[in-house]
Amino acid sequence: MITVKATPPDTSSPDTPQGLRALIRSSEIGIVVLASVVGVLAGIVVVAMSLATQFLHELIFGIASGQRLSIASGIPPWRAIAGPVAGGLVVGFASWFFFRRRSQPVDPIEANALHGGRMSMRDSIIVALQTIGSSGSGASVGLEAGYTQAASGLASHIGRRLRLRRADMRLIVGCAAGGAIGAAFDAPLTGAFYAFELILGSYSIAVFVPVMAATFMATVTHDLLSPALLSVEVPAIGSITISDLPLVVLLGSACGLVGIVVMRAAAFVEAAFRRSRIPTYLRPAFGGLVVGALAIWIPSVFSAGHGAINLYLGMDASLGLLALVLVAKALASSVSIGSGFRGGLFFASLLLGVLTGRLFIGLLTPFFPNLVGHETLFALVGMSSLAVSIVGGPMTMALLALEMTGNLKLTLAVMGAAGAASLVTRRLFGYSFATWRFHLRGESIRGAYDVGWIRDLTAGSMMRLEVPKIEADAPIAEARLKYPPGSINYLVAVGQNDAYAGMIPPGALYEPDPALDEQAAAEPAPRTVRHLLRNGDKMLLANMSVRDTLKLFDEAESEALPVVADRESRRLVGILSEAHAIKRYSEEVSRRNRELTGE
Repeated sequence: MITVKATPPDTSSPDTPQGLRALIRSSEIGIVVLASVVGVLAGIVVVAMSLATQFLHELIFGIASGQRLSIASGIPPWRAIAGPVAGGLVVGFASWFFFRRRSQPVDPIEANALHGGRMSMRDSIIVALQTIGSSGSGASVGLEAGYTQAASGLASHIGRRLRLRRADMRLIVGCAAGGAIGAAFDAPLTGAFYAFELILGSYSIAVFVPVMAATFMATVTHDLLSPALLSVEVPAIGSITISDLPLVVLLGSACGLVGIVVMRAAAFVEAAFRRSRIPTYLRPAFGGLVVGALAIWIPSVFSAGHGAINLYLGMDASLGLLALVLVAKALASSVSIGSGFRGGLFFASLLLGVLTGRLFIGLLTPFFPNLVGHETLFALVGMSSLAVSIVGGPMTMALLALEMTGNLKLTLAVMGAAGAASLVTRRLFGYSFATWRFHLRGESIRGAYDVGWIRDLTAGSMMRLEVPKIEADAPIAEARLKYPPGSINYLVAVGQNDAYAGMIPPGALYEPDPALDEQAAAEPAPRTVRHLLRNGDKMLLANMSVRDTLKLFDEAESEALPVVADRESRRLVGILSEAHAIKRYSEEVSRRNRELTGE
């Protein structure tokens, strides 16, 4: 019989309400109620962070109460530069102080992909405060990353206190992130599909009701506490005809290219700062200096750009101005992210998309006079398409256009353009911005699909602790005496300090070998098991994932392999059979499939 390594004891708080936990685990109603509570908390988080950021805008830049920073005029140049630089110093030193001796915080996508929804509440609060400081001081970043980080961290903390299962933890983290986005845009459907596409990595009927409950409650909470705080005003949209669709798809492809340029630029700036001798804690201040210098002439580069998006959706502007603002905003966002400010590119990508759409139709109007009056239409299509390229989530952005305008025909046009943008980005780049940054850090994940269980299912967690072993220099006769025929399925030879020497096929102890018999006749010393060793260089490490484990079994063509502490000492700590590894892998795959189907 195969025994496995014991599961670590549950270290959750002993005072967890057992009745509430049982209700949530055993009843769909319970998880829906929990999702609704998480949604309310997400709505409160969005309101609090938005008000705090607006307060900083008014305090630092001296703008009027309720005025949008990105369309404010008359800001003194010294304030325009001093604000982002001072904010960069605060954010830089905060990052250095809190994260100098620990890994960078886990965001909701990474948490659901690798850690079963487990996030640090402390780290999430710090990131939320840094995001407020970054956007509040004028850095060209959005608050959406902070919204989802804070809300998801809070939800994860609640889930740990309730000792929820892995699937339920991932679900409530998705509910929190979706609720935050739904509240931010007054768009519950958008928030729900943000959760499905970007946080959970899949859609199933089982999770639809909890996610929708969370996004609905978050949106209602935000509207009750602060209606129109983050609203986007959409002018009248021209009629959409079949003849417009080829140009719409072409615009989507162009937005895909622009999105790739922006993501590459952010990565280039980040790499340039790493190669420079500027200390990490001073880099955001240098980024703030660039943003402030740009903002003296183009205030639209400031912060996320809520006011600017309303401005450029409806205003008459020259092609030169649109191109200038597009380049300046792309540069400011890339420098802000690359230099170390906290925040995301969600809302910045929406503004860049509006500018790209307006520029696109402006360039084509001389050749297609029938496009006159379609400026808002192409601006909205560009807005959603460029966001798909950078953020991901084609259905999320299509539903955002629908909830902003209520125009179904526009939504169909956006879906075509979003598909083109997604295709161009995947074929030419391969990542959204979030997964691109994971790639730069050495992670291979491309989305929030739950691959963390594969890393958790290691050779160490599956191995058998009791290992039949014998000294490599022991005589074969001793091995035969210690392990009679049929008593074991595999045998491990070890050297000094239990160092792995090789595997011994048990049957080989009793098989006659003429070559060895001749050698034995010529040597006075008895034969040892060292003559029978196999796979001396094939060994498993305790932290090796099940996929790597099965791959090594295939290479070694062995039914069992030893598990060692490390390759240097080769100290034997356990043994694992291929049959048991395959069985455990199959069981986990079946479990994940049941979670997806809601069984």
